[in-house]
Amino acid sequence: MITTEERTVLLVDDDDHIRLIVKTSLSKLTKWKIEEARDGFQGLEVAARIVPDLILMDVMMPGMDGVTTFTSLRKNEKLKDVPVIFMTAKVQQEEISDYIKLGACGVITKPLDPMTLPQNIMAIFAEKASADG
Repeated sequence: MITTEERTVLLVDDDDHIRLIVKTSLSKLTKWKIEEARDGFQGLEVAARIVPDLILMDVMMPGMDGVTTFTSLRKNEKLKDVPVIFMTAKVQQEEISDYIKLGACGVITKPLDPMTLPQNIMAIFAEKASADG
């Protein structure tokens, strides 16, 4: 489970600005170490190298989108259990439900609030833990 303790988070997003905001937020407000990837292909490479505690991943990316990247992660024995939270501007309830059914821990909507991002992540884990019993 992700806490304010030291953890490694992999941030996969093709938008330099979003990566900067998320990295700055999480670096300043938590003890988490943030690794970055610009797309799904690089995300898979970095994840395999570091085996993060959490992956925050954009849904819409060129080349390999977040869902395809997620599916590839789940096929890798070392990475199949790493929690993934999708970040997206597409927030229709049906889409969010699809991401959860796929196996994501949760969804954070863009635009995101950098001041509450760590709490949002922790709330997703608390909700998942209580749902899992």
